[in-house]
Amino acid sequence: MGLIILLIVGGVIGWVASMIMRTDGQQGIALNIVVGIVGALLAGFIVTPLIGGAPITSGVINLQSIIVSLVGAIVLLAIINLFRRGTVR
Repeated sequence: MGLIILLIVGGVIGWVASMIMRTDGQQGIALNIVVGIVGALLAGFIVTPLIGGAPITSGVINLQSIIVSLVGAIVLLAIINLFRRGTVR
């Protein structure tokens, strides 16, 4: 059950991040899920130890973990855009 919730929340986070970064037209559902989960992992390893709390990948879903995961997904998309186009956008 935790894996299904992680996939759903990761997909929503990836979708919102792609809308913020204006890359939604280039991505499909699978890439949104990947970006959301990888962004959550990135934020979970880097940001969460600095501010405390639990990452979304540990199964704890609260507002703090969702916001941190969203920031991680946005940073991941910015890095991908930087390498793909040469600009963060």
